[in-house]
Amino acid sequence: MPKLKTNRGAAKRLKVTGTGKIVRRKAGKRHLLVTKNASRMRSLTGAVQVAKENIANVKRLLPYGGK
Repeated sequence: MPKLKTNRGAAKRLKVTGTGKIVRRKAGKRHLLVTKNASRMRSLTGAVQVAKENIANVKRLLPYGGK
């Protein structure tokens, strides 16, 4: 069976942790930042887990764990 190709866009945006969880950054911190208040900006920091509905699709994009 041939090797599978990793989706490079997904590999740059998603990370697989040591325990196998998939984490992503939150959207909405690129532009139009003047209109967003400080508490909203703080809530957009950090990484969160990918929703369970999307995990099957993400694993197809990252067949070898995103390396």
